[in-house]
Amino acid sequence: MSMLGISFLNEIVNKERAINANEILNELREHVKTSLHQTGKSNESKDGMDMALCVIDLENMKLDFAGANNPLYLIREGELIQYKADRMPIGIYIKDDRPFTNYLIDIQKGDIIYIFSDGYVDQFGGDKGKKFMPKNFKDLLLENHQKPLEYQKEILDQTIETWKGKSEQVDDILVIGVKIA
Repeated sequence: MSMLGISFLNEIVNKERAINANEILNELREHVKTSLHQTGKSNESKDGMDMALCVIDLENMKLDFAGANNPLYLIREGELIQYKADRMPIGIYIKDDRPFTNYLIDIQKGDIIYIFSDGYVDQFGGDKGKKFMPKNFKDLLLENHQKPLEYQKEILDQTIETWKGKSEQVDDILVIGVKIA
């Protein structure tokens, strides 16, 4: 699914035209549905994927964001602002006639943007074998956002390894942080 998604994503963004983040996700969804012959019938594949997609325009200091189940966190001056994702995947879905929401966000120097898969927050561990949870993830990012990104990576890695303990890793874990300089 990832290889298919990357291939279609490259095809969509390499067309020489201006396009918003939500339009990219809408088009990607149609490509995936067509490729997998998804029509919504009960006996067919319901494969899909989650995604957070950003288009950053540093010249105009704008960020275009759309999310398929994966949100965006922006930390500015010590405050975390969450931009919610649409609760639907890239692929066949009950309400797949609904377009993805597009956020056009003014950005400024010093902002830090985080996009991520659900693997970190869904990881089981700790004393009680519970999920890490979004609140703990937000707190961790807020606590460390002023540190260099390389150091933040080490903190995130160490924290999840300690949390996980002897538990199996349940999903892929991806966290991308971008600092606007």
